[in-house]
Order: sequence, then C-alpha cells, then structure tokens
Amino acid sequence: MANKLIKKIEITGMITLLTGLHIGGTNSSMSIGGIDKAVIRNPLTNQPFIPGSSLKGKMRSLLEVSIGANLQRSSAQVPNGPSKDGSAADLFGNATGNDTQKPSRIIVRDCVMTNAKYVFEKTELPYTEGKTEVVIDRITSAANPRQIERVPGGAEFSLNLVVNIWEKDNNEEELMKNLFKSLKLLKDDYLGGHGSRGYGQVAFEIADIKEKNVSSFYSETGNSAKSIKEKYKAEVESLHQN
Repeated sequence: MANKLIKKIEITGMITLLTGLHIGGTNSSMSIGGIDKAVIRNPLTNQPFIPGSSLKGKMRSLLEVSIGANLQRSSAQVPNGPSKDGSAADLFGNATGNDTQKPSRIIVRDCVMTNAKYVFEKTELPYTEGKTEVVIDRITSAANPRQIERVPGGAEFSLNLVVNIWEKDNNEEELMKNLFKSLKLLKDDYLGGHGSRGYGQVAFEIADIKEKNVSSFYSETGNSAKSIKEKYKAEVESLHQN
C-alpha cells in the first residue's frame, strides 16, 4: 500500500538578527574601495533575504553534530556529508538514490525582511551596512583592509516551516522534537558566514503552530486549520529563553 500524506504542521514566526548577518550573493559590480563580499538579495525588491536552503542546511548540520550522525558517514563520497539514516535523515531526508532514500519531511521557506522600511532608513547602504575588517601581516605589520556587507542587527525576517506527516509515520513527536532542537542549537550558534567573528547571532519567536489535516483542511469544505501551539508550549518557551 502506498504511503499517504495525512497532514501538514505549519510553524510561523520571526527571526530577529542580534548581530550582523552575511549570507553571500553575487558581486554585480567591482569598484575601488567598494564592498568586497556582497549579501544575497531579491533581484525584484533589492532586499536581503535568508534563503531557505541556508537555514535548513544549518539546522540539519547542527542536529547531526549534536547526535554524532555525520561523524562516521559520507554522502556521494564526501567525508562527513549529510547522514543517510537516523533521526536527522528522518526529518531532513537523504539522497542515497536507492531504496533507502528518504524524502525530506520539512519544508523551509525563504525568509523575507519584515521591517524593511525601518532598516532602509537606518542604513547607509540599501538595507545593509559595510563592515570594515583588517588583516594584519604578523611580520611586516602591513594592513590589508576589506569591506564585508552584512544585514545589521535588529533586522527581522519571517519564519515559515512546514512538516509533512505521512500515514506510515510513527515518529511525529520525534520529528517535532528534533525540529525545535535544531532551532535551539542554531540560536546558540550562528547563521551565515564569519560566525566566529560575531556575525549571524539570531533569535526565534514562534507566533503559531497549525495542523492542517488533508481530509478536512484541503477538502471541498475547507475547514480551518487547528492551532496546536499549546501542545508544544514547553518547546516554544524553551526556544524563547535567553
């Protein structure tokens, strides 16, 4: 019997930058004294955003490290690649290309800036700042300055995650537990590049968690989604703690 999708669990909220964030984009122009490393932007609005791939990849890698899932494994002959089995693969999927392949249970949407007007008014560059960093030669003391573009602390982005639950799944609670665990790990780590130098510290705020049953929400009658945030009250409160 084929596996059947029975419901979707949607988590919505906000990501707040506590320090500047750099997720690299394409340098469309080069100029003397200009930005050396640009951030990724929406080409239609010119606003920076957090790609779902960046957020999902960081969540997965931190969860794998926390359970030791990727220490002895490889993916496509890449040492320490994504784990092929276990709780991390159950949530994030794998790409074995055979009968053991698991689809990702989680969808991570791109995160768009929600306070763009405020950020635009406070920054010299459009929605961003240029942070000057200097590499010092230890022998000659010669300075090699560079400018890195980053979205400043205080910027806010939308958060939208969807977890698909299938008929044959018997690990819904474990999937949700590991989702919140990966967010908590990320809160105490960093998102994007240059994290060891203070970039990418973020905070999460969960606004709601809704359950959308295929048999009711997606039917002709279209019943309302059911809020189940109270069910995960402990996990949400733990994520919100400093």
